[in-house]
Amino acid sequence: MELRILVTGANGFVGGNILSQAIGRLPQNAHLHALSRKPIPISGAQLSSHVLDILDGNRLSSAFEEINPQVVIHAAAIADIDFCQANPDTAWKVNVDLANHLAILCSKRRARMIFVSTDTVFDGARGRYIEQDEPRPVNFYGETKVQAESLVRKLVPSWTIVRTALVVGFPAAGFEGGNTFLPKMLSELRAGNSYGVPDEEVRSPIDVLTLSRALLELALHNVPGTFHLAGSDTMNRFAMACRVAQRFGFSTELITVRNPSSIPGRAPRPRDVSLNNSKASATLRTPMLDLNSALNLNFEHTPTLSRSPEKSV
Repeated sequence: MELRILVTGANGFVGGNILSQAIGRLPQNAHLHALSRKPIPISGAQLSSHVLDILDGNRLSSAFEEINPQVVIHAAAIADIDFCQANPDTAWKVNVDLANHLAILCSKRRARMIFVSTDTVFDGARGRYIEQDEPRPVNFYGETKVQAESLVRKLVPSWTIVRTALVVGFPAAGFEGGNTFLPKMLSELRAGNSYGVPDEEVRSPIDVLTLSRALLELALHNVPGTFHLAGSDTMNRFAMACRVAQRFGFSTELITVRNPSSIPGRAPRPRDVSLNNSKASATLRTPMLDLNSALNLNFEHTPTLSRSPEKSV
């Protein structure tokens, strides 16, 4: 029997990497169906593209009925924290209402739903959060994800919620960059410019390739429940940026501390939303990596034009 996996947000940072990582890795009976606003830049025997505005409820319902997926990876979202804070109606429509619609469709069709959430559902008061900790978001983006999580649990009989840590890496070749800082940071460093980051925000970064592989593993196997997908290192954003600069051969003197209050329109951020990945590490075959290993993995799989010229490290 064919396993039909539907991926939303297929042209985005995470969605595009899911599709790219699936090529050559799917079992013969699996087929990915990519939903996006415009055609995806790759093709494959086990990949179908469906171009539509998924906010159009009627078109989404028709596509869902046509595909009839057994599994949905819902990666589509507005993940820009500042945009969500400034545009709450749009953020709610995309992050909550769309999740609600998909949850209803999954329930009607008895499909499993894998919902991609975020570490910023937590208030950051202590860090190293486990799956059972109570969410208390400090910004509107986190609130939309909390509400969507609740709807998925309520409406979908078979669900998996994945809270991701800060995702680092590159867009898959030809795909949109989305909300990822690494290409922008390396572009500034290549130009000899300094790059400023806050030093009080603590995360447990996961790379996009590991995240994509873990999501595919969850789709191929029925693994219900909530999972924290995060790297094995916990560090503040400044230390993280320094580590990235070192890996790509740049001086850490180019990395500077930037006061968050100096950034116009910046929404509140939790102080420490590092995630405990023990459950994911014990359950999944996909390893949760330390940052150095994650950067090495992504460098090896990044197209030449996307790389920064590597100096001796």
